[in-house]
Amino acid sequence: MFDDRKWLSLFLISPVNTLLILLIAGPSIYIVWLSLHQSTFGADSVFIGFDNYVRLFSDSIFWRATFNTFIVVNVIVYAELALALMLALALNTNFWGKGLVFSILIAPYAVSQVSAVVMWRYLLEPDIGMFNLLLQNFVGAQLNWIRNPVHGLSLISILSIWIHLPFTLIILYSAISTVPLDLKDAARVEGASEWQVFRKVTMRFIAPAVLVAMMFRYIFATRLFAEVWLLNEGGPARLTEVLGTYLFRAAFRYHDFGAAAATGLAMQLLALLVASFYLYKLYKRMQSDG
Repeated sequence: MFDDRKWLSLFLISPVNTLLILLIAGPSIYIVWLSLHQSTFGADSVFIGFDNYVRLFSDSIFWRATFNTFIVVNVIVYAELALALMLALALNTNFWGKGLVFSILIAPYAVSQVSAVVMWRYLLEPDIGMFNLLLQNFVGAQLNWIRNPVHGLSLISILSIWIHLPFTLIILYSAISTVPLDLKDAARVEGASEWQVFRKVTMRFIAPAVLVAMMFRYIFATRLFAEVWLLNEGGPARLTEVLGTYLFRAAFRYHDFGAAAATGLAMQLLALLVASFYLYKLYKRMQSDG
């Protein structure tokens, strides 16, 4: 039977669906097509099948970039989550200057990534950087991220955590603020310690928010680029290369658009695998609560 309301609903949402198709589905299909072709400036695209993927998976630098991305992403996500959780718990108490402290903590989100990386780069310059001079005077060591790849990846992780901490902090603070106080008080009356209250009451309520924060940070961190490229362009000798900079080189340095498309699909697959795991966890959590 013809349902006017059904067709009216489809008509009303058609602009959004059309926009999604044009901006997401269309480019995604084109990237898949491009990854199967040899494409560069001034030449016609030539179909080469899976040769781009064979070259990609045979490249040791690609695997180094994948390994670096895996290590840095996990350090970023879990360190940022732990720090944001501790700060959210502290901010959930009443103390003088709470609003000022909260404003300072979320201030990095108002700074562009380019400005933030350039600022930290000069502060930690091995020869003249103020922070490195302080480290040299008080600790007797420096963060030599120009020559040492471990120091470079460590600085990249610190930068990313500093820039994106407000995102995770706001999500966790909002979740912690909604935990019923009477449940905490009841647990304390029953003799539970503060650790048990946190583990049995607070964490049970904020677990979905924690999973959402982890899922989004994994996806965003997988696309890590600005912190690496603006700091040292993946140096020294591409030892701090990540997938984002590897894709950038393929597309805009070597103009190998087919290889760049294949790299982008590999990054997307990695992000989807991570997102699927956390979405499944969220689904199971919602089913158990229901």
